[in-house]
Amino acid sequence: MFTGLVEDVGTVKKIERRGDSMRLFIECNFDLTEIKIGDSISIDGVCLTVVELLPRGFQVEVSPETFRRTTLHITKQGRNVNLERSLRLSDRLGGHLVQGHIDGIGKIKEISQDVNSIRMKIAASGDILKYIIKKGSVTLDGVSLTVNECNENEFGVNIIPHTAGVTTLSEKKVGDSLNIENDVIGKYVEKFLSKEHTEKKGESRIDTEFLKKHGFF
Repeated sequence: MFTGLVEDVGTVKKIERRGDSMRLFIECNFDLTEIKIGDSISIDGVCLTVVELLPRGFQVEVSPETFRRTTLHITKQGRNVNLERSLRLSDRLGGHLVQGHIDGIGKIKEISQDVNSIRMKIAASGDILKYIIKKGSVTLDGVSLTVNECNENEFGVNIIPHTAGVTTLSEKKVGDSLNIENDVIGKYVEKFLSKEHTEKKGESRIDTEFLKKHGFF
């Protein structure tokens, strides 16, 4: 589990492709005495497992499913990536709950300068957009952001100077692809309210009236 608050920008130093999977060699500024084999680290929003430690970084394995579903299949040597180590129970939750399980890939349609931030519009599939709500949370390449606008084709976010300065989002251009993870809470609410769920599990105690009563609508 992660928060979507990027801790470091690392660099892909080497890629070993193995069919529909690969191994990534990541150089970073982490204190490597605090990382061990088996640890989870988010790389551009993708939860991966450390399989080997290096003098200045670590190695991770990318499975065929992750390879196909994320932007890691188009990553190149020398590319910068957002890094976050897994959340400890004693940490502050400054972003939102992020699993590191990518729902799909979006494409940057527009980048513009706002008064004190960068405004970015992202096109995505309907399967992703159905979970996007105004003022809700979304994770782009591992960065927790607030949705400022959305419609049936795209959604928009604002990136403040601090976030731009400590992540790779400032390097992005129109046409670039991004890993998207929807807010997991929305997916669970949909599941609990679905007809299929209530038919299989019996009548759910969570319905629209329950959500209204407790301030969700």
